[in-house]
Amino acid sequence: MTTQTNVSGAYGEYLKRHTDALIKDIGYARACEVSGKSKATLGRYASLAPENADRYIPVNVLLELEREASVPFVTKALSELQGMTLEYDETRGDPTGALNSDVIKLSQRFATLMGEYNHSIEDGVISLNEARRLLDETNALQQVLMDMKLHLQSNQ
Repeated sequence: MTTQTNVSGAYGEYLKRHTDALIKDIGYARACEVSGKSKATLGRYASLAPENADRYIPVNVLLELEREASVPFVTKALSELQGMTLEYDETRGDPTGALNSDVIKLSQRFATLMGEYNHSIEDGVISLNEARRLLDETNALQQVLMDMKLHLQSNQ
């Protein structure tokens, strides 16, 4: 049996305050321009007034605004409410990069992964530290593939 969690109360207020911080971070004028929403609509998403208690920012609008913001305020708040933390990946490339650059990164990461694998199996046993290095390289390869996928989708 599943139970629904009501977002009102402390959680709702927490999300509304972070929505307000997000909008103020980029400014109402820019937020309106990016989201295609009016200042009044954006204000309702952040409002603590009882009549706006059930109005939250839609995910598509949130995504566009957080791309412009200095910090993903609402996403960070959501993760905190779930007992998780977010980590910023400073190594991620420019989302406007070229496909050729992605292919080069992909081949470099794959070569590194294969090198780590060959080193790990030399003695016939993959140790815990070697497994961790392989996992790190696999995750890095996965990130390059994700970036590549996003670049390809944005070019359609």
